[in-house]
Amino acid sequence: MKITLLSGSVVGTKTQTTMTIMQKKIQEQYPEASVTLLDLKQLTLQFSDGRNYLDYTDDTRFVTTTLMDSDIILIGSPTFQASIPGTLKNVFDLLPQSAFENKVVGLVMTAGSAKHFLVAEMHLKPIIHYMKGNLVSNYVFIEERDFHQATIVNDDVLLRLDKLIEDAIVLTKAYKQVWAEQEASYDF
Repeated sequence: MKITLLSGSVVGTKTQTTMTIMQKKIQEQYPEASVTLLDLKQLTLQFSDGRNYLDYTDDTRFVTTTLMDSDIILIGSPTFQASIPGTLKNVFDLLPQSAFENKVVGLVMTAGSAKHFLVAEMHLKPIIHYMKGNLVSNYVFIEERDFHQATIVNDDVLLRLDKLIEDAIVLTKAYKQVWAEQEASYDF
């Protein structure tokens, strides 16, 4: 099972911290899974110009092909101006419309206050649905107060991250079984 974590910002530390914690949790709890962390801070992406995702080079091609080859994609996004960052939107623009078809997608949002809890609902979920992703029903919302010195200090948040990971893996296994049964039922 290929799991990709996407830290969707080039500034700040909360989303990056969260995705690193999730990477460690997955590696410890599911050692059989192949886990890749795509941290946009560490990568140089080209702006989308409408080309096929395979026509890009360097980090841009690495990001797009990694996402396209994944079974599970866990996206971490900060809240900027009551929306998602442009860097994350650019990643979506680099991919084809059906990029998340037959993939399970989970969401983690970080924000300065509880006032932005609907950003995932209003901005990210519609994009994931449009790109044919199978969303884990509950996302994790993490506020400024849940962090201290580059770590998550709220045990409830850590439990919700564990549940998001578990739900994504369970959904992926279930979907794969159903899709395999459906494929086997065809006569051709």
